[in-house]
Amino acid sequence: MSTTTSRRTVLLGLAGIATTSALAGCALPSSDAAAEDEGGPVTFRYQGSANHVTFPELAEDLGYFDTISLEYVGATVSGPQDIQSVATGQTDVGGAFSGAIVKLVEAGSPITAVINYYGSDRQSYQGLYVRKDSEITEAKDLVGKKIAVNTLGAHAEAYVETWLTSAGLTRKQIEQVQLVVLPPNDTEEAIRRKQVDVGALGGILQDRALAQPDIRELVSDTEVLGHQLNGGQYVLRDDFIAQHPEAVREFTTGVAQAIEWARTSPRATVHARFERIIEGRDRNETTDNVRFWKSTGVPAKGGVVTDEDFTQWADWLQSTGIVDRDELDPASIYTNDYNDLAKEGTT
Repeated sequence: MSTTTSRRTVLLGLAGIATTSALAGCALPSSDAAAEDEGGPVTFRYQGSANHVTFPELAEDLGYFDTISLEYVGATVSGPQDIQSVATGQTDVGGAFSGAIVKLVEAGSPITAVINYYGSDRQSYQGLYVRKDSEITEAKDLVGKKIAVNTLGAHAEAYVETWLTSAGLTRKQIEQVQLVVLPPNDTEEAIRRKQVDVGALGGILQDRALAQPDIRELVSDTEVLGHQLNGGQYVLRDDFIAQHPEAVREFTTGVAQAIEWARTSPRATVHARFERIIEGRDRNETTDNVRFWKSTGVPAKGGVVTDEDFTQWADWLQSTGIVDRDELDPASIYTNDYNDLAKEGTT
């Protein structure tokens, strides 16, 4: 077993593992998109998230899609799993952390990123959390400790290692920081019960944790990188793009418009819209989390993608062996050609 593998483990015996296993064992429906004419309706199969509204779902509800439709095929386990489903033809669009996209492209998967859909701004970001009485206060204190992340090879792992590296820790010390996979819904309680020393959290789960008197923030991803950041992109298969270019344009531009609608609308208006969407899709969900929504988390207007969205993780990509710094070619991974807001100079 390699050193990298040995410090990446799955924390067993906690709630939520069964959900991952169940989804992994289910085959997603095949696409009918290949049989559709470009002039007719084109279906985009996608995975969503319980109690959450994605930007494509918002775009559809806002009426930004005219000739395309969304087909929900289930809840995603993680970003890497979501884009893997796209690469294997189980879905048509999926989103993940930039580094995970680079890894899949480097493995030979014919996918292209078309728009940013998540990231970290001043109001919405991701971070590491510990018990208030924890002695962990800086990066070097993580040596020999366990950090819960939602999945390996994604956003949390990248900014954790970036923080450790920038703090001057040696490779040997970094290898002693153990990443354990744990469903985000279980992370706060795992921290409290000392099953892990640190947990990576974002969104509603982060807000709930900070609302408790015994949890505190250790560091945020924006602090680690020193700026707001676009964290991940939606990708589509290259053959799907080639077969349905106008549908891809409508999808991408519609998502860009939805991002800007959410960015510029009053928060209460966004909350109300999200509640209506969730209540109307009959998935046995709750709207309780909606009130915690604060911002899009996408710094780039219209979700426009840039080289920096990938190069900001160059050190991590090289340290994990995904790609050498001098071989990283962002321009071959993404395109803004299908985002009409990019052409309007919204950046």
